[in-house]
Amino acid sequence: MTRYIPGIIAMAIIVVASNILVQFLLGNFLTWGAFTYPFAFLVNDVMNRIYGPGAARRVVFAGFVVGVICSLIGSQIMLQGDGFEYPAVTLRIAIGSGTAFLIAQMADILVFDKLRNGVWWQAPAVSTLIGASLDTMIFFSIAFSASLTFLEPANDVSWANEHLPLLGFGPQVPLWVSLACADWLVKLALTLVALLPFKAIVTKLSPRIA
Repeated sequence: MTRYIPGIIAMAIIVVASNILVQFLLGNFLTWGAFTYPFAFLVNDVMNRIYGPGAARRVVFAGFVVGVICSLIGSQIMLQGDGFEYPAVTLRIAIGSGTAFLIAQMADILVFDKLRNGVWWQAPAVSTLIGASLDTMIFFSIAFSASLTFLEPANDVSWANEHLPLLGFGPQVPLWVSLACADWLVKLALTLVALLPFKAIVTKLSPRIA
């Protein structure tokens, strides 16, 4: 079990950093957290490649527990804006974050394991693309879609459902769709970037596997 500790620590750091950085905007459609969270898939894939899917699941579960703790803490932090006071983490965001994390990371593990015997880049690339796509779709739908208002009726997400041009220049869509698309595009880009550190880490730790 001790051999999994570096992976657990890395996952915990990424989850905590992402929960903090998501509070800081970058432009109109992104937060800084969008650039840290995708590396959770890198940690997952490295653990899966070196130690197998069982180890990856343990690391994911540890990350989920850390995420729940962050959500509980965030729900107690009150922010102010436009004359209103509101929690840093709402119930919908907490549900969306936890659900998306578990489903996306478990899907990543499943796909990676199915493709582990292919060329070295295939498993991490395909599994991360599928996992990241699920993560974005699930999180933003649960957190902001008007169709799921019943999850937290008191939480006004009308701002996220205002119809505006997609990413500022496309067809008219709810704002949350643009937020999701921007987040997804960042994840796609970082999936490619993460292939190099994946190869380097796996080669160093387990040359025969890489």
